[in-house]
Amino acid sequence: MINCTTVAGLRGACDAARLDQRSVGFVPTMGYFHAGHRSLMRMARTANELVVVSIFVNPLQFGPTEDLSAYPRDLARDIEMVESEGVDVLFVPTVDEMYPEPTQTTVHVAGLTEGLCGAARPTHFDGVTTVVAKLLSMVGPCRGYFGKKDFQQLAVVRRMSAGLNLPVEIVGCPIVRESDGLAMSSRNSYLSEFERSAATVLSKALFWASETVVRGERDPQRVIASVRQVSILEPTVELEYVEVRSVGDLSTLDALDGDVVVAVAARVGGARLIDNCTLSIRGDDVRVDLGVLVHPSIERIPTCNE
Repeated sequence: MINCTTVAGLRGACDAARLDQRSVGFVPTMGYFHAGHRSLMRMARTANELVVVSIFVNPLQFGPTEDLSAYPRDLARDIEMVESEGVDVLFVPTVDEMYPEPTQTTVHVAGLTEGLCGAARPTHFDGVTTVVAKLLSMVGPCRGYFGKKDFQQLAVVRRMSAGLNLPVEIVGCPIVRESDGLAMSSRNSYLSEFERSAATVLSKALFWASETVVRGERDPQRVIASVRQVSILEPTVELEYVEVRSVGDLSTLDALDGDVVVAVAARVGGARLIDNCTLSIRGDDVRVDLGVLVHPSIERIPTCNE
């Protein structure tokens, strides 16, 4: 594995692969890996000859009162994981390497960033799009792999890439869940045992909401109410929002039809957690995507094809 810390080193490795007619798959991360990250690496490996992973805790996407300094980090453990997944290039830049001068150029995606998580974190997505645009320009033509747990982020990155005519294909991969349904997140490490148990109410609420749609409910407000009805059973979980939106442009809906996402954000102790499920609705036919489960006794992690 090539372990590089400079933009020049990253570009050189990717350019060399493409000159050799090898395709490049790229997984941008903030590290502290779990099975969800590993599923992205595995999907990248199935479709590309060169797999690149970056680890960079991006200060631009954290607000002044958010958890930048406390965000979990364990580089030695992360390196072991990427090596075990057969990653070819690991890019671990410093802040000075990514932002050698005070940041004067940022990337903003209008519309998609203004609701959902953008309402509570107004500077967050400009930080995300700026760093992702920089990373994609460094890697060059590639496939970029992003998890669907950060559904708004995936939509924003897709819009940004299309709007800037970047030579990349953005690939969305399923949410990976613990065996009890909790969506995997690096921030789960903030949770106490009691809080972690309480947090599973989010996936339970989404499951119940999807069941109401399967049974014929098409009123978004009633679906939202069903999520709140289940979530209230855990007072430790403080809902920030429950929204039902169109998958394509994250617009609000008068009635459920087509491709829909039910998204939640909540505070659980010191952690802010997000989760979602997507539904494809065609008349009475409803297809639900809640992601995939990983049982702790099973080392094999599903890829995005499963």
